[in-house]
Amino acid sequence: MKRQGTLVRWEKDRGFGFIRSPEVSADVFVHLRDFADRSAAPQVGMKLSFEEIHVGGKGPRAMAVVAAASANAAPRASPRAQPRRPSGRSTAGTPWGAWLIVIYAAGLGAAVWLGRLPLYVPAVVAGLSLLTFVAYALDKSAAQAGRWRTQESTLHLLALVGGWPGAWCAQRLLRHKSSKASFLGRFYATVALHCAALLAWVFWLSKHAAFA
Repeated sequence: MKRQGTLVRWEKDRGFGFIRSPEVSADVFVHLRDFADRSAAPQVGMKLSFEEIHVGGKGPRAMAVVAAASANAAPRASPRAQPRRPSGRSTAGTPWGAWLIVIYAAGLGAAVWLGRLPLYVPAVVAGLSLLTFVAYALDKSAAQAGRWRTQESTLHLLALVGGWPGAWCAQRLLRHKSSKASFLGRFYATVALHCAALLAWVFWLSKHAAFA
């Protein structure tokens, strides 16, 4: 699939680097031999057009790489129009996520105080969030190094069982899995399912259970 991006890292001595594209959740590996025109040396900051492929379960790789037509043109946009990365990369970094985490944490505290949840639940949720954040960080590192990736289903499962606050923070802080629409759609679904299950327990199922 044809993509547009910027070369953000280039190892001249080793002949490879990484392209960052708002259309791809992880930085895209590129080798010198993948450039269609090798007359110009790749440089960090170059605007590139490339074909995204996936081989052997590894991270995304660029093929048929060419310099974008506007790479050497003077920018016409005003300075204020340039810093659009947060809105262009994902809606996962918008304030609603932070507010939802605050409301979620307050709801957990209230449920524990009312005796609808055991005391250890907030600690379990915090641990799951930390575990999920680490899983995102390791997956991004693997994508950049071209190593074996964590399956998306695993990341979604961690979010579903209670690690979604950590997943949201990872998308925001690490800029990983924050622009792929299909992934984000499933992520939002896991958040909704988890919250719905928690509400069902607090307001209905817990009435039929006793905590020691």
